[in-house]
Amino acid sequence: MSKSKKVPYLVDRPMSFCPGCGHGIAIRLVAECLEELGQADNIVFPIGVGCSSLLGGGIEADRLHCSHGRAGAVATAIKRCNPNNVVISYQGDGDAYSIGIGETTSAAYRNERFTTIIINNTNYGMTGGQMSNTTLPNQKTNTSVYGRDCSVTGNPIRFPELAADQFNVGYAARGSVHDVPNIRKTKSYIKKAIEMQLSGEGYSVVEVLSPCPTNWKMEPLEAMKHIAEHVTTYFPLGEFVEKEEK
Repeated sequence: MSKSKKVPYLVDRPMSFCPGCGHGIAIRLVAECLEELGQADNIVFPIGVGCSSLLGGGIEADRLHCSHGRAGAVATAIKRCNPNNVVISYQGDGDAYSIGIGETTSAAYRNERFTTIIINNTNYGMTGGQMSNTTLPNQKTNTSVYGRDCSVTGNPIRFPELAADQFNVGYAARGSVHDVPNIRKTKSYIKKAIEMQLSGEGYSVVEVLSPCPTNWKMEPLEAMKHIAEHVTTYFPLGEFVEKEEK
């Protein structure tokens, strides 16, 4: 008889992401980490607008759907009012880095005591695949049909590096879900980020590179390969800052 891995009890129904999307993997990793740390009944999720908002349809936990881009501000308020809760804002790159760049940056700047998980699929996934602040140089999207011209738009943002270099945050890392070894590494990053919050050390952020086969116009396996061969060359994987826990 084969043994199957137990699904975390926070994940209580199938999720409605596109076939091949990485959001479901990332959410599963967050749920596993919370359960392993004994925090599955102590979690509040401020959720961004976009594909990330579908977390609420597949996970049974306290959550609040925030105005577009405002999850960082809402997470700040929840954590300050309820410091004993684990607070994780779950956002896409458009929500966190475009309309929400002010809230995301300010939370990191102030070293707020919550965790942010940001899914980077290099486009605005839910609204049709437009160019985002993480779209790669020369990448074609519905609003950069000839490829992104960075001399006009500026360069893609690398937020974990910015948080590590400019702010006194507790933890900053970037992982990916394009293959099993990286899924395991990404889980370790997410767990460390939550542990940093539990220790009271400060703001923690994990960016997760995720495939978007629908808007990249690729088959799922091709999209995973695209991350390994192209996306990671601009967005390097690893830990950028890790304070010692108190």
